[in-house]
Amino acid sequence: MAKILILGGYGYTGRLLSRHLLQQSDAEIILAGRHLEKAQAYAGTLNAAFNGERVSALQVDAASKEDLAQALQGVELLVVAAPTTRCAETVIRTALECGVDYLDIQLDIGKLAILQSLAPQIEQAGLCFITEAGFHPGLPSAMVRAAATRLDRMDSAVTAGYLNMGQSLPYTEAVDELMEMFRTYQGQVFKNGAWTKASSYEMRRVDFGGEIGMRGCFSMFLEEMRPLPEMYPSLQEVGFFMSETHWLVDWVIYPLVYAGLKIAPRQAMRPLGKLLWWSMQNLPKPPHLVLLKVEACGEKDGKKARVEAAISHRDGYELTAIPVAACLLQVLDGKAHKPGMWMMGHLVDAQRLFDDMQRMGVQVNWQIS
Repeated sequence: MAKILILGGYGYTGRLLSRHLLQQSDAEIILAGRHLEKAQAYAGTLNAAFNGERVSALQVDAASKEDLAQALQGVELLVVAAPTTRCAETVIRTALECGVDYLDIQLDIGKLAILQSLAPQIEQAGLCFITEAGFHPGLPSAMVRAAATRLDRMDSAVTAGYLNMGQSLPYTEAVDELMEMFRTYQGQVFKNGAWTKASSYEMRRVDFGGEIGMRGCFSMFLEEMRPLPEMYPSLQEVGFFMSETHWLVDWVIYPLVYAGLKIAPRQAMRPLGKLLWWSMQNLPKPPHLVLLKVEACGEKDGKKARVEAAISHRDGYELTAIPVAACLLQVLDGKAHKPGMWMMGHLVDAQRLFDDMQRMGVQVNWQIS
């Protein structure tokens, strides 16, 4: 029976992830964070819902190496579901020194650089470190890999996301990490067999179908996409695009946020973050839905072929937690426990990932033409 410590286990994503892991595995869960009373309260809720008293609570300061090292005693896996990018090096190095496997759901170029620099030590220690897990990053490269199994040759693979979460979601420190993404935004795509410049961006129309329909989309670079042309040498085009939401958000607030973070990254972070968060929840019209799709073209049985897939959920936090839970099921049973530093979308058995996600409540649809 594996013991998993979840930093931020009582937060929005951590709560859902804990519940899915208890439903889908026999793992023991430790909910950890700065606020012991919150961790204890939710541990009690989970123990009342699931048999076996498998959930406990612990107060942990992720910025303290000593505190974290003590918490990791007897733990097999550390899951970082809290906005701890400012102390990412402490968390990563402590997990490595304690001989504990690791997974994070954070999007941060600084954290990724630290993990890449430690990749040889991680592999030598026989540990499995997984990063860029969740909705995006996480699923786009997995969707491309799953599409590739349905084609004999893949020439293009474009992924696109639609994000409309609805109202009543409070501003948390996790939104600060979203703001960091804007500060380091890059929009390059792989086009005509080469990556475009980091300072460039592309726009394209994507048909999301159903209630959403055709939308204009902006390119957004995800590090998990970079290795795909090497993995599939026939690829001439690959990239990730994010759908437009509302004209005021797309053409006024986004540019304002981008410019403000360039001028005063620390001072502007919270005020602009609150403006962006309010606008994302209140300006876009329904449907309130989070959706990711892939369009891949190539050849099958000597004929031109096209593969399309869409995954969706009404709750954006669920569509972050469920892929992580599905990934961890493969780690826990050993199928995806491979020594080294991995991005989630490259490590998992992609088809099994989507099958398990569908079983956990995500809508998954594949079409081949």
